[in-house]
Amino acid sequence: MLRHAPTGNGRESKADDRAIEAFLTELRVVRGMSPRTLKAYASDLRLANDYLSKQGLGFAEATHLHLRGFLGLQEAHCAPATRARRVAALRMFFRYLVKTGRVAVDIGEKLKTPKVPKRLPHILSVDEAFALVNAPSEEEVLPSRDKAMWEMLYGGGFRVSELCQLDVAGVDIGQGWVRVLGKGNKERICPIHSDAREALKNWLTKRALLLKERKKETSALFLNNRGGRLSTRSVHRLLHAYIQKLGLHTGLSPHSLRHTYATHLLAGGADIRVIQELLGHASLSTTQRYTQVSFELLQKIYDLTHPRA
Repeated sequence: MLRHAPTGNGRESKADDRAIEAFLTELRVVRGMSPRTLKAYASDLRLANDYLSKQGLGFAEATHLHLRGFLGLQEAHCAPATRARRVAALRMFFRYLVKTGRVAVDIGEKLKTPKVPKRLPHILSVDEAFALVNAPSEEEVLPSRDKAMWEMLYGGGFRVSELCQLDVAGVDIGQGWVRVLGKGNKERICPIHSDAREALKNWLTKRALLLKERKKETSALFLNNRGGRLSTRSVHRLLHAYIQKLGLHTGLSPHSLRHTYATHLLAGGADIRVIQELLGHASLSTTQRYTQVSFELLQKIYDLTHPRA
């Protein structure tokens, strides 16, 4: 089990630091947790470790009151969603410490998750979605890539990380499907519509020219100007530029296109369990949030158009 001599100097103990790293490795390898979540959990746990270390404590000596003190100190400086994530990180970490025999008592189970206000995602109307996918030029190299990406995000409902991880070998344009590696390294097959297939055909031709010019070889489907795999940050930046040019809602993100995809499917009569499968959601409750979005859209249309509204 973890044992520490009181230090009070705010430095992380080597034992606790190793425990955090081992925990994060398990989340990455076994659970397939995303790099973004892993980075956030790492920050949360190191903040907690630093807080305890300043009091001469390690995780093995801490009580749930110490953890509540840490969370209370952080409360004034972060949003409810961040506080909820920190509670989740600590609860998972202490379950791991007990499981691996590093501590005897799971003090994390006494922590209560704060209520997080549910925010409906920003979505595009059908006209706005069409305006976005038609905005890039099909003749130029990089705009043809952008058109293919927006067609894929809106027409396939991919997460931006899934889009950036796509390889050419994982796309069958003739059959109209894409092999996607989602959360937890779960693979799924997603259909793509005819416009997306045509945009991909055009991009693949331009992609070959780009690689030849840059004297590069890569399996990645979507490339940056240097011929390397396009990053999620670049996709965010590119979308923001198109949003500004079109005068759309500034809160839109690549994930908004995923929300839009699901909402438009639901509005068109798709079964929610089919949408769950297409999105790669492990839980139906995650998909059901779109029923609320669709109802609010219907209510808005009713308010705007019905004489008695």
